[in-house]
Amino acid sequence: MTDDAWFGVTPEPVANKVALHVAENAPASKAILIDCFAGVGGNTIAFALSGRWKRVYAIEKDENTFNCAKHNANLYGIAHQISWFHGDCFQIVKNELASLGSYSVVFASPPWGGPGYSTNTIFDLTTMQPYSLNNMLQSFRQLTPTVALFLPRTSDLRQLAEESQEPKKLKVIHYCVEGASK
Repeated sequence: MTDDAWFGVTPEPVANKVALHVAENAPASKAILIDCFAGVGGNTIAFALSGRWKRVYAIEKDENTFNCAKHNANLYGIAHQISWFHGDCFQIVKNELASLGSYSVVFASPPWGGPGYSTNTIFDLTTMQPYSLNNMLQSFRQLTPTVALFLPRTSDLRQLAEESQEPKKLKVIHYCVEGASK
């Protein structure tokens, strides 16, 4: 894996739990999972292994990370279950996956702006870099209202609540592995 990937990859037990929770909470009519920030494939692989999705689409902007994700999916024997897109997720969702919206769940574990996020008592989602919460949701909701996010554990829950589409409620799940918050 790349040096940055070791920092950013979702630990496998957490990725498996996230995949389970997204599968359990997605409407039955949704058969496609779009991972907009696939990274080296941790969450993408877990989604494909879950067996819940007819197809998993993985989008990654960085070429080395993208190649690493494909390699990792091959190691798990599920690369053939994933459609791969190298490029900007916002453009790909808008231009290449637009027809899949009614069948899709968008999953995003965006870059949080580097390791500095962990020093914040409360993580400000409006200043998350390089994409703010509002910008992501605005873009993804043009495709589907069904969006799942994996965000820092210290994310400002008030900011998430403000983005809720009434009368819907948000489900927030906090993950811990071996006693450590993730």
